Amino acid sequence: MATDTPVVYVVDDDLSVRESLELVIRHAGWHPILLASAQAFLALPRADGPSCLLLDVNLPDLNGLDLQERIAADRPGMPIIFITGYGDVPLTVRAMKAGAAEVLTKPYDHDVLLRAITDAIESSRHSLSHQAHLRTLRELYASLTPREQQVLSMVVAGRLNKQIAGVLGISEITVKAHRGKVMRKMGARSVPDLVKMADQLGASMETAG
Repeated sequence: MATDTPVVYVVDDDLSVRESLELVIRHAGWHPILLASAQAFLALPRADGPSCLLLDVNLPDLNGLDLQERIAADRPGMPIIFITGYGDVPLTVRAMKAGAAEVLTKPYDHDVLLRAITDAIESSRHSLSHQAHLRTLRELYASLTPREQQVLSMVVAGRLNKQIAGVLGISEITVKAHRGKVMRKMGARSVPDLVKMADQLGASMETAG
């Protein structure tokens, strides 16, 4: 399997359903991984690339809604498409409120299923890209010295060089030097760009102080 091939997990205790979905998924150019239980899914390592999960609500060990809760805590960003033979309103509401990408009722239209998987994989790809971007920002922020981190916090708060110098007890020239290093290390082209980065870092900046 090519590393860039999206993975579609199928968790359903009905063998005929798994086999049917396998054909549809392969024909669409994705890589299916078929599982009969929630526990079998949890035992697998996370996929490195874009992926989604087709999940039956009624499973023999851990049911689909309970698995959804586990995934939300352990594998955030994993899109889930529920497949149910009941489709009652309370179940659908609970699944969607908990972040399900879609809830499909058996028998479902294959075109509808393919669109749901396509959207889920695109959502997964976007989530992975966002996570990678945040990791890079955190690494860049960690490369700053404690003083540079202080200057960054004050710059994005809108303080002038003179004000920063007064608070830190250093000269404006030194502030300008630190500010220039911050911009270069963070790869920021402008102060608004730096403000956007700081906003994305959020709690990481607060923790680092």
